[in-house]
Amino acid sequence: MVELECLPYGVGHGDEGVAMLLRMGTHRILLDCGLADLSPFLAQANSQTDSPANLPADLVFCSHAHADHARGLLPLHRAHPKLPIYASELTTELLPLNWLDETVPRFCQALPWRRPLEVQPGLTVELIPAGHLPGAAALLLTYQGESRAYTALYTGDFQLSNSRLVDGFPLDELRGLKPDVLLLEGSYGTARLPHRRQQENQLAERIHRAILDRQSVLLPTQTLGLGQELLLLLRSHHHFTGRDLDIWVDGSVALGCDIYLNMLDHFPEAVQNFARHQALFWDERIRPRLRRFDPSLVIHPPAVVLTSQDADLSRYCQPATPWLLLLPQQPGRLGEVEQTVMQQLEASAPLQQMLQSGQLTLETYLLGDHCDGAGTTQMIHNLRPQHVLLTHGTPSYLSDLTSLEELQNRYHLHSPAAGIRVALPIGESFLQPAAPDPRPDPRYEAELADLETVVVVSLPESIRTHPRWQEFADTGLVEARWQGEELVLRSLSQRELLQATEEPEASEIPCCQNCIHCRGQRCRNPESPLFSLKVTLDGCCPMFEAVPD
Repeated sequence: MVELECLPYGVGHGDEGVAMLLRMGTHRILLDCGLADLSPFLAQANSQTDSPANLPADLVFCSHAHADHARGLLPLHRAHPKLPIYASELTTELLPLNWLDETVPRFCQALPWRRPLEVQPGLTVELIPAGHLPGAAALLLTYQGESRAYTALYTGDFQLSNSRLVDGFPLDELRGLKPDVLLLEGSYGTARLPHRRQQENQLAERIHRAILDRQSVLLPTQTLGLGQELLLLLRSHHHFTGRDLDIWVDGSVALGCDIYLNMLDHFPEAVQNFARHQALFWDERIRPRLRRFDPSLVIHPPAVVLTSQDADLSRYCQPATPWLLLLPQQPGRLGEVEQTVMQQLEASAPLQQMLQSGQLTLETYLLGDHCDGAGTTQMIHNLRPQHVLLTHGTPSYLSDLTSLEELQNRYHLHSPAAGIRVALPIGESFLQPAAPDPRPDPRYEAELADLETVVVVSLPESIRTHPRWQEFADTGLVEARWQGEELVLRSLSQRELLQATEEPEASEIPCCQNCIHCRGQRCRNPESPLFSLKVTLDGCCPMFEAVPD
């Protein structure tokens, strides 16, 4: 029996990025390097020599070009130029977008799809398309030990369903693979999301209604992936085809579009067919027109603007035009785009003034680019590994997955924090693991009181100590629904309330919209019980203070 082990340096909690050192026999494979600070990883290497024995790993694999998986690759290469770094061909083209302020020579070696290659004696790697982002790859590692071969599959970020620009993970090709170790992301935990096309239709419908209301739409996104998906959605959805509409693209999102155009052969056949009949990007001939943003040109409302998340939004949002600002939401956490934009809104007086006057409306949308809970469990059950190592999600969401009885009974489940070494002993036959103890999420006994006109549910005070309680009780409103014989309570988030509430007319009503302490849809009065929380437009509290005329 050969011992396998994994030492995570970053598991994607918050902004730490993903970087995991997997040992298979004598081989050390670094899976992604999204660390902003490489010092913990480089500390094990001798910086005075670059001999293989003193390198921090034997090879590096980059699953895709998003910053939380790739931003540490360039400083790692500069520290150890002889350390081999591998990725798919398209990923090697997209990686320089992580270092736009530098001229970066190509340092990453491209591997072909679905072709096993021996990169070290006794160690074979094979790249499999992972969905999620063009060029994103899962890595199948095979190590030939003394008595048998040992396998590990690392997905990076993956998605089973097809999106506009990339096909989903080919699960049928790997069904029954039975890897010894499956290193899997659990970004969305056990949450269940609507079908991808339904999410797209909901977003397209919201943008369509905004344009009918003569609102321009601003969509800040990451450099790669979501922005280009949105552009193709706007070019091909029935709400917009042939429509007299300008779509402007600015910032690093436009640079990502340029690289995509040079790699059309790597896209799905449907995208290549589309590009044969009209330009994928930069088309002023066919409506809706797709243009690069130019500050010297006038944006005639209504229009749609896509830009990078760190762009100055006041360049586009002018007070003379009503704007709808749409931010992508991440289930279970505040996404990087949403967090960056909210910080800018709170610091910008002009944008604050537009929010308070109603000239700028802030909403969120869901367009998932990871598997939901059903997809994640489907992946595990179809591959049938011995060990499942879950990363890249909030601790509570990963805990949800490791607490599923259907997984506990069949697999060894791990959800380590950064710096915690995980031993992965492999047996010839699978031994059922013991269930985690204590149970991560305790159950609470409640009391019901039927008061004729209302039913009161009383929960014990101990529930307030649970880390999820603050988010659950954020608005103080819940939705109840029957699920078989069980009654399920779900909290209503600020996002849902904002989307469901009609904006009240300006008046003297003592509500948060008219309060001087409400900035960026958050209460800034330390004396208020709503301090630092997101508030609804028609919310109120005893600390209300009217905005002066």
